[in-house]
Amino acid sequence: MGKLVVSLDGVVIKEVQITKDKTTLGRRPYNDIVIDNLAVSGEHAVLQMVGADVFIEDLNSTNGTYINGKAIKKQLLAHNDTVEIGKYKIKYLVDESGEYEKTMIMRPGAAAAAAAGAAAHANSGFGSLAGGQVPSMQPATIKVLNGAAAGREVALTKVVTTVGKPGVQVASITRRPGGYAFAHVEGASRPSVNGVPLTSDSIPLRNGDVIELAGTQMQFIHP
Repeated sequence: MGKLVVSLDGVVIKEVQITKDKTTLGRRPYNDIVIDNLAVSGEHAVLQMVGADVFIEDLNSTNGTYINGKAIKKQLLAHNDTVEIGKYKIKYLVDESGEYEKTMIMRPGAAAAAAAGAAAHANSGFGSLAGGQVPSMQPATIKVLNGAAAGREVALTKVVTTVGKPGVQVASITRRPGGYAFAHVEGASRPSVNGVPLTSDSIPLRNGDVIELAGTQMQFIHP
């Protein structure tokens, strides 16, 4: 029997056994697999079990469904395939060895080291990038204003860019038809824009806005 292991930035957040003929995945709470993130559509994809085979089908989602880095509409899943939805990675496994979980779940003792590693990763590449390439229009950029990466600029060339430190504070910047939106993803405290903590699910970003999260300040630039 197959199972799905859902992870965010290398950290497993849930594991789901595929036991039904039809398993839905999306942001809305009525889905069998709920991923509450703006990069995920309300009804994003469906998994269908036909005998021993499992197919995944994208339900015309906004940001698409990817398998091993390639956009798909409907595809048969093979053992060890990685489904990418937004910044989430979903590993499809058909055995019960549990090796994937043992290597991916962060134990409490490793949390500090992992957070430090994530901070270094965030400073060098500033978060993970997910989603399809955005064509045509000149992409916006974010410029880091403080810390070891001060002065670094990162172009927002993907549909969704995540920034911050996994396990501490993470936010997303999503490219939409009308511009860019900023949203809180995880963390006990919320990030701020121009000194005002984020209170809604997401807010539009404007040129010159200063974002602060996980102790890092960055400026959104989109002339």
